[in-house]
Amino acid sequence: MKLNKKIIIPFLLLPVWYLLYRYLQPFADWFIDSVLGLEKGAHLTESLRFFVYEVPKVMMLLALIIFFVGIIRSYFSPERTRKMLEGKSTFTGNVMASLLGIVTPFCSCSAIPLFLGFVESGVPLGVTFSFLIAAPMINEVAVVLLFGMFGWKVALIYVLTGLFIAITAGYIIGKLKLEHWVQDWVYKTKIGNTGVSVEKIKLSDRIRFGYNAVKEIVGKVWIYVAVGIAVGAGAHGYVPQEFMASLMGKSAWYSVPLSVLIGVPLYSNAAGIVPIVSVLIEKGASLGTALAFMMATIGLSLPEMIILKKVLKLPLILTFVGIVATGIMLVGYLFNFIL
Repeated sequence: MKLNKKIIIPFLLLPVWYLLYRYLQPFADWFIDSVLGLEKGAHLTESLRFFVYEVPKVMMLLALIIFFVGIIRSYFSPERTRKMLEGKSTFTGNVMASLLGIVTPFCSCSAIPLFLGFVESGVPLGVTFSFLIAAPMINEVAVVLLFGMFGWKVALIYVLTGLFIAITAGYIIGKLKLEHWVQDWVYKTKIGNTGVSVEKIKLSDRIRFGYNAVKEIVGKVWIYVAVGIAVGAGAHGYVPQEFMASLMGKSAWYSVPLSVLIGVPLYSNAAGIVPIVSVLIEKGASLGTALAFMMATIGLSLPEMIILKKVLKLPLILTFVGIVATGIMLVGYLFNFIL
């Protein structure tokens, strides 16, 4: 196979990307201290230093990881995903659906067509919910931002706990036999197969999918990244550490349920919420409480609930929110206890 420029260039640019990433902090320090000549240690100075360093760092990480995730996603069309989940036993289906949710394209606007396609293919309701929980909660943006700001251990904790919640919540919903709380018209709908066979796509086309994923996703989330980091920068420089420690620290027993109650109706995506979570932890919030807040905000977004109301009856939506919120709180308490 003859390699073209689109295949070779991304890999040749990796050393350049690494050098730029490696020297971001010295650049931010030089820009703030030498170019702007601001007073070290001042609230405004440290807020600006945080912003100047974090924005390009996060953007570079997003572009790199989303490019490779875009290539992986080219192997998983919605039709192929449904086929992989058909006929699986309950628990195996929950595990597979949760894992597939990480690498397949999903957003709130996709909730209804994906739900209809799964139901039409005979995928059990609980397995479908495992997918619907994992896909928005454990996305590449969240993982990249957590990795860039906290390191691989925290990113791995988030992925594993998110998988645990998706698998367990979907399994419980499946065992409760709640199909009668799905809107009646759903079972009468036929949406058919409209995708292109992913096995026939060339490698050069998959590289193009990676480029397009970077353009599409970064193009949509960059403003949320900038706003989230700006809010985080302000908190970094001005919010007293004692206040955050008292509100979201380990010693406050109510911190985890409070963070979930705040996060469920608070709509944001990973790009906007992770920088804020970073500062919350820096200011004294415990890791478990901060992760619970993040999971509730990303995994139980209000727009998704409104969209799902078209295919689910209210009791099923409330059951779904209750089970997932309980799982998130248990994870928050667990990590506050362990760490």
